[in-house]
Amino acid sequence: MKPGIDCRFVPTNNVSVRNLAALLKTVLFTILVPGTVAGYIPWALRRHASIATNGIEEVAAIAVIATGILIYLHTAFWGFAWTGGGTPAPIAPTRSLVVRGLHHYVRNPMYLGVFIAIAGQAVVYRSSRISIYLATAIAFFHCVVVFLEEPHLVRARGPAYDDYRRRVPRWLGLPRS
Repeated sequence: MKPGIDCRFVPTNNVSVRNLAALLKTVLFTILVPGTVAGYIPWALRRHASIATNGIEEVAAIAVIATGILIYLHTAFWGFAWTGGGTPAPIAPTRSLVVRGLHHYVRNPMYLGVFIAIAGQAVVYRSSRISIYLATAIAFFHCVVVFLEEPHLVRARGPAYDDYRRRVPRWLGLPRS
């Protein structure tokens, strides 16, 4: 060892380490929360039912499920974890307000992705149980967004979130609020 060189400290790229940690936490969150909401619960509700569609209807329903999953994965991993340096979990939020990617068009694309994946399962299994669950999930998460998440974001992000809220609709195609 050369004199004057401290080998105990090796500089690292803190942004990359932080992003890697956010990605790993997002994997865990994704398995636990959306995995349960869009995966396990619809699976349990269909109770061993086989695919009830066929042909083009089956392909379309599976494409809808895949689209919902991709929307969630894109916004959770690229938007929140990589770009925002945080996770979708409220206990490990992003370091900055994420307004790029799909968040440029709608404030809640992860929820929409989950809802789309559930809707595709309701179609592919022709399940009224999954359809009722979807309606319940939409109502529940709408209340979570309106009464918990948005007031928190107003306090945490201030004018930046107010501006974002004015420009981008909460749910695609619906009036801004």
